[in-house]
Amino acid sequence: MEKIRKGDDVIIIAGRDKGKRGTVLKRVDETHVLVEGINVTKKHTKPNPMKGQTGGITDKTMPIDISNVALFNPATQKADRVGIKLLDDARKVRIFKSSGAQVDAK
Repeated sequence: MEKIRKGDDVIIIAGRDKGKRGTVLKRVDETHVLVEGINVTKKHTKPNPMKGQTGGITDKTMPIDISNVALFNPATQKADRVGIKLLDDARKVRIFKSSGAQVDAK
């Protein structure tokens, strides 16, 4: 089970964007995620008239390592670690380590 998933609200705990918050857009692979508005770089593109693409400088969101990201706990307004708990009906749920509350309270 993945501890950080698409759609989670996360906070950056290391690197250039430390302290910023964003939403996970995509899991690139096992160790990298794409976070909205985090790790944005400039991409220089050539015009391609065959594709109707104009040239210029665009912003591109680059993947960030999952070790530099922590799940944001809305109750404490801080970053929190995530654990996995097995319920009585054999379902696995994610919990916050500090409080034991479920991440996906549905």
